[in-house]
Amino acid sequence: MKKIFNAILKGIVNIINRFPQTIGISTACVILLIYISEITSVISGDYIDTLHRITMVIALGIPLSLCTNLFFERLEKYKKVSLIASYLGGAVLLILYYYLFLKDIGMMGMVSISRYIAFSLILYLIFLIISYIPRRVDFEIFVVRVFTRFFTTILYSLVLYLGLAAILFTIDKLLGIDIKGELYYYTFLVVAGIFAPSFFLAGLPTKDEKLTLNDYSRLLNVLVLYIIIPLISVYTLILYIYFGKIIITRQWPEGLVSNLVLWYSVLSATVLFFISPLLNEKSWTKRYMKYFPKAILPLIVMMFISIGIRINAYGVTENRYFVVALGIWVFSIMIYFATIKELRNIVLPLSLAVITFITVFGPFSSYTLSKYSQNKRLTKIFVENNMIKDSSVIKANTVVNAEDSRQISSIINYFERNHSLKDVKGLPQDFKVSDLEKVLGVKYTDEYNIENSGNFYFNSSGALKPIDIRGYDYFFDSRNSRQQGSSLDFSINFDYESSMLKINEDGKDIYKKDLQDFANILMDKYGANQDQTNIPWEEMSFEDENGKVKIKIQFSNLSGNKNASSGKIESKNFEFYVIVKLK
Repeated sequence: MKKIFNAILKGIVNIINRFPQTIGISTACVILLIYISEITSVISGDYIDTLHRITMVIALGIPLSLCTNLFFERLEKYKKVSLIASYLGGAVLLILYYYLFLKDIGMMGMVSISRYIAFSLILYLIFLIISYIPRRVDFEIFVVRVFTRFFTTILYSLVLYLGLAAILFTIDKLLGIDIKGELYYYTFLVVAGIFAPSFFLAGLPTKDEKLTLNDYSRLLNVLVLYIIIPLISVYTLILYIYFGKIIITRQWPEGLVSNLVLWYSVLSATVLFFISPLLNEKSWTKRYMKYFPKAILPLIVMMFISIGIRINAYGVTENRYFVVALGIWVFSIMIYFATIKELRNIVLPLSLAVITFITVFGPFSSYTLSKYSQNKRLTKIFVENNMIKDSSVIKANTVVNAEDSRQISSIINYFERNHSLKDVKGLPQDFKVSDLEKVLGVKYTDEYNIENSGNFYFNSSGALKPIDIRGYDYFFDSRNSRQQGSSLDFSINFDYESSMLKINEDGKDIYKKDLQDFANILMDKYGANQDQTNIPWEEMSFEDENGKVKIKIQFSNLSGNKNASSGKIESKNFEFYVIVKLK
């Protein structure tokens, strides 16, 4: 234990000598956060907000100082004045960032925060590659070293913090010394902001250190080759089965599949990066690298179609833009893996840094294109309702239907939350959301307000009554989504995702009914946003028929959420009985 402790202490001392600016900046962040916590109870408002912004900018100095240090460390000769000038230039860059991109953090939180995260990501990606530009071997081994050191740092820091927290707790409970709750938070800051960076940087290879395959983490080797690769292979098979289902049913999902495929593809690209140094160690890894990237490409295309449907319906927003941008990156990387024989995997972080920069800065950024797209949607709705005159928006002279009102409110809400109402074309300069009905004649709907969220729960009231089945042939319970009649050629099926009830005879659908229609009837009559609305048993049923079948449906309960923007019912649960008579 003494040797281990001395080794850790020696490593931290060495790293302070190697990266004094970085450790100093992280320590300054810790001090500022402790100071903010101490004065928050007595001072509030703009001063605290300013301190938070200053802390955020100083935190950007951590990766920036690392990049500067590593760049000069790789040089054989350089003048000290050049190093000092670089640090001064970095300081000026951070000051400019503070005044240009963090000044409106209170008003435009989404833009400022997402841009801050993106800029931080760019700096950390540069930190990974700066020692290996223009060309240096064993880049993948270096990243593996950084990756494993990062998780080792988390483990050591967690153990250290829990140990210190246990000591504080014991002093408080056993010795009777009052330990304030803030001290646990300050201990966490010291461990995370001083110990963790020092310990992490102590494991970084020096410029003269030669990395070989022996430096590849044995634990990561086993984890990637024998656990993660089999898992993502099975996941790929499941996605292809789902892809086949989509082709057969011709029902494209709108949201979930995009995120599932996207993050699966990003993880797959990361795995392919990690196994590239092992291609000569295992024969099957070469075959996997050859065929797996090609297998992913159709799934990414499916993701693009899915998000394209969403964009076509509701326009571009920052989140959808980020999905498309990351999808383009991972699609390009898979083509790179599938076609290039001599891989230079430094392309991965370098290209990701470039794409990240484009998404948050410049004329093609997510913010610029999203505002353009949403303005285009809004203008189209205004034109359809004759609300444009001389390039200005005027009050509607007729009643705007509920769907258009939802869309207008949703877009106005988007600009107010993420940008500014001044970015909406044609509106008066002093326009406020509260003026929507007075100025535009449109009823305001806030989809993020719980009062307009559309939650509903309808339940049959009173004692359970018998269901009259006289004159009918079959009785079904919805809790069994697919049930057979007396003949194998007759069946009933309810799709919980689409809420579509189907009755099938001899392989053909003889009846279809979307049960959301009945839920909408109850919503219109009784409203929503109540813990539970008890409905008379008789009103929880309806009858219907066509040329081949007569049915009666008796609901026991209906619950779900009606999206105020799209008007669609989501997260629904219907329980009911179906009585059928064949004609």
